[in-house]
Amino acid sequence: MIHLLTQLLTEAATRAPRRCAVLAPDRTLTYEQLDQHSDRLASTLRESGVGHGDRVGILAPKSDASVTAAYATLKRGACYVPLDPRSPDQRLSMIVVECGMRAVITDAANAERALALAAHAPELETVIVAGPQPGGEVVRSNGRTSTARGALAEPAPIDTDLAYILYTSGSTGSPKGVAISHRASLTFVRWAARCTALEPEDRVCSPAPLHFDLSVFDIFATCSAGACMVIVPDRLSMFPSRLGEWIERQRISVWYSVPSVLTLLANHGNLSALDLRRLRTVIFAGEVFPAKHLSLLMEQLPHARHLNWYGPTETNVCTSYEVPAGRGPLSGPVPLGRACTNMDVFAVADDGTPVTLPGDEGELLVRGSGLMHGYWRQPEKTRQALVDNPLQPAYAEPAYRTGDLVTLDEDRNFVFLGRRDGMIKTRGYRVELGEIETVLYGHPAIREAVVLPVPDELLGNRLRAVICCERDDEAAQEEVLEHCRARLPGYMVPDVIEFSDSLPRTSTGKVDRVRLSSVVASSS
Repeated sequence: MIHLLTQLLTEAATRAPRRCAVLAPDRTLTYEQLDQHSDRLASTLRESGVGHGDRVGILAPKSDASVTAAYATLKRGACYVPLDPRSPDQRLSMIVVECGMRAVITDAANAERALALAAHAPELETVIVAGPQPGGEVVRSNGRTSTARGALAEPAPIDTDLAYILYTSGSTGSPKGVAISHRASLTFVRWAARCTALEPEDRVCSPAPLHFDLSVFDIFATCSAGACMVIVPDRLSMFPSRLGEWIERQRISVWYSVPSVLTLLANHGNLSALDLRRLRTVIFAGEVFPAKHLSLLMEQLPHARHLNWYGPTETNVCTSYEVPAGRGPLSGPVPLGRACTNMDVFAVADDGTPVTLPGDEGELLVRGSGLMHGYWRQPEKTRQALVDNPLQPAYAEPAYRTGDLVTLDEDRNFVFLGRRDGMIKTRGYRVELGEIETVLYGHPAIREAVVLPVPDELLGNRLRAVICCERDDEAAQEEVLEHCRARLPGYMVPDVIEFSDSLPRTSTGKVDRVRLSSVVASSS
């Protein structure tokens, strides 16, 4: 019985060793090769002192090498932590130190950055550059072996061990590391493979980077079926016409991405002129898909299933909805749907009563084996997010508060209404506005700062910063943007900087965000 993610690879390599496992732009790995290469890299990690429960960073774009690194880390009983190469050094350094990383696996392009991170992280003792050699080249190591860590044998990995930590935006100015176990990930992986009816002949693609939870599907669910994971060439998603042609050429059968990518394809990909009959399933998640753009996509891909998957990183995917075909243009929001296998979702109103009737509103909660362990080294935030199930008084059972407000439709599907707090979606990422504001306040010339979401059909939301500053000229605006770019990922840098002499306030002295939002909306 499979209880670890690594066993998916072992079984696939045994069952079909020569079948394509990963098809990268310049390289193909069979399941046998992926299994062997990850074994060798796992041996390199062991010789470098990485053992059970350690955290290993992966600082590289999504590639055959980074997929190999993920499996190698898991084979050591360790936990992989994707490090976004596009993030500023300050953010990466914080993650490396907070996780107490033992090693970082990187590529040649990011080797110098990895070594610089190691110089400021005392526990980071090994940097491995993944290259042509399956085991990687160790460019920095303390030379210890795993036997030096103690006389006791390492415990065998079990399903509640951590598999990976994915960092999301945090409200206190620092990101949160979502700690996911093998069991939680496999709960999603097994369901996802069944939901999409994955088969060995499938060619699966998700352009999501390794640090985005959508990547879990094409790395592990694909492997569970012995199918082929196809990696999109870097930056190709920026050119929808070329991306559509690439999907046709690569004979992609299952696609999984945020709606903004699919919106670009639907509007600018010339899909009707392409032969996309092999594309049988299109999955979207991460943000709201505007009905008019989804209708256009379905019109151009009438043969495909269209699945709306919902779930914060903390729960993996927890609900699914298949958009009915052949009903003409859509109107209104696409439902979140119903719970996935072995998961339960329910909504609770402000007075604590469950939402059971169409039209009633409440906050969505999730329970089941797909939940995260918690936020890495942030116990208070974990306690706030993982609460006792309010509908189970007999014993303590964890339930995750999503912060999403929902209602029920006439078919008893959950429908998303909005966020309870200040977290919004932009470009498929969850972003806490407070984290951006904290970075802005770090600029010495900024007195006050508020970041507001401006709805955008393509991106979900654009970010508009309103600041009180000593200067308000173009040079100051560029200076503020550079300040943000050095400290935030690109998707969190404000799209617009607006200067103001003062910010409106409520009777209690707080910034009046409602009034400010209405002013911004009227001027947009």
